[in-house]
Amino acid sequence: MKIKNIVIAGSACFLTLFSCTDINENIYDKYQPDSFYGTPEGANIALASVYAEIPGDFERKGVPGVGYAGADNGWYDMNCMSSDEQVIPHRNDGNWQQDFARLHKHEWLPSEFIINNTWNWLYKGIFNANLAVELLEKGSAEPSKIAEAKVLRAFFYYLLIDDFGDVPFYTDNNITVDKIPQSSRKEVFDFIVKELTENVELLSVTKGGNYYGRFNKWAGYTLLAKVYLNAEVYTGVAKWNECLAACNKVGEGGFSLHSGEANDASPLGNKYYELFGDVLPDDETILPIFATLDVVSRNVYAVRSVYGPQGTNMFGLSGWNGTIVPKDFFLKYATNDIRRKQFLFGEQPGGFNYTLEVASLDNPGAAPQAGVRNVKFYPAGVKSGGGASNDFPIYRYADVILMMAECNARLGNPAAAKPFIDQIRQRAGLDALDHNPTLEDIYNERGFELSWEGHRRQDMIRFDKFLLANEFRPASPAFRKLFPIPTSALDANRGLKQNPGY
Repeated sequence: MKIKNIVIAGSACFLTLFSCTDINENIYDKYQPDSFYGTPEGANIALASVYAEIPGDFERKGVPGVGYAGADNGWYDMNCMSSDEQVIPHRNDGNWQQDFARLHKHEWLPSEFIINNTWNWLYKGIFNANLAVELLEKGSAEPSKIAEAKVLRAFFYYLLIDDFGDVPFYTDNNITVDKIPQSSRKEVFDFIVKELTENVELLSVTKGGNYYGRFNKWAGYTLLAKVYLNAEVYTGVAKWNECLAACNKVGEGGFSLHSGEANDASPLGNKYYELFGDVLPDDETILPIFATLDVVSRNVYAVRSVYGPQGTNMFGLSGWNGTIVPKDFFLKYATNDIRRKQFLFGEQPGGFNYTLEVASLDNPGAAPQAGVRNVKFYPAGVKSGGGASNDFPIYRYADVILMMAECNARLGNPAAAKPFIDQIRQRAGLDALDHNPTLEDIYNERGFELSWEGHRRQDMIRFDKFLLANEFRPASPAFRKLFPIPTSALDANRGLKQNPGY
């Protein structure tokens, strides 16, 4: 059972990874409150409350879509559907609300539920991380445990500044919401870098096992690389050399690209798709989200995409007929690219037909079978009409390889970038490039490789593509590079300043 090796968020217990099956008063009787969190059991319980925020819950305390990825209406949808890689159109048969179309058309408002949901989730993660740091430091916990809590806090702050820019910043929970000061994006960036550079080396080097789904040293350096990769967006000052150095540290972890060879046992025909299945291979996976349907998270992405009866034909459960892949994104893939197998388009077994053309996202909406569908996360493990147990790759080594290609190209050395791009292409069944890669080549390859994994909006902004017109909207104004601070947050803290344009 994979359940024993991963962080689990649940109402009764946060982790089986940390060997906790029941948190009761008896365990506290053996320790003074401060010293308890210095023990292995106490340290793991403190960390568990932070890790519990990462998996995407279908619903938590009546609020849908809490978490990084796995469910509706949260961080994943806000970041992915505002990009060019996916959207859920309102259907002209009345299905699906128009929130997702507004995201894709860059028409979102500060009162948007998904934006408010994401903001609240990120600050819940920060609150829990602050508490964990405090408990672990007071308990004189092992340095690696304190470091892990600080890296987790840096992860949540990184996601915040990426989406919202200048944000309320605090590291001590002994403050009321209305008094939390707003810090500049650069100030929080500097804090994130400081926390990571001071703590990543203290993290465990263990891969997999009890560290499946946790920040080890290699995941920590990948996070640092992602922060540096976007430094120019956040601060105006590029950090390509620093990003490259962090990527090289990840390389010391012994990662490699998972095989892309043919595999008749795979519903999509290649071992490549094991990277998106029930337990993700640790040769390439750096930081996954663990999911087991109705226990921790539920990966809805393939189920949410396909038309209901076709889902029943394909994997024995009805699809939701939701998410589509815009035509322009899909058509960029070469026909012999094994990554194109994730898409369903045209005539399908059973008499279904997914058309490339989508006439409308919102008014009157798309026809029921309009739009290319995606089954990259082909339902695996325990599954039902509510989702599946596919784990989700937050970070994998293919992303690191592509970061190294980009850094070399931006530093004026495209010849050094070529071997990195070629590794990714050749795993996908394509020929090596016949030229040194341009930034456009690298941008496209990131899209091909990392589609539906939560990176596209960030990449589009960094490559100056995010504001461009597409088939569903004209060019967007520059202020859309940031989401607005939610109306509810402004109401709670009158000292906050809204992002320009809202």
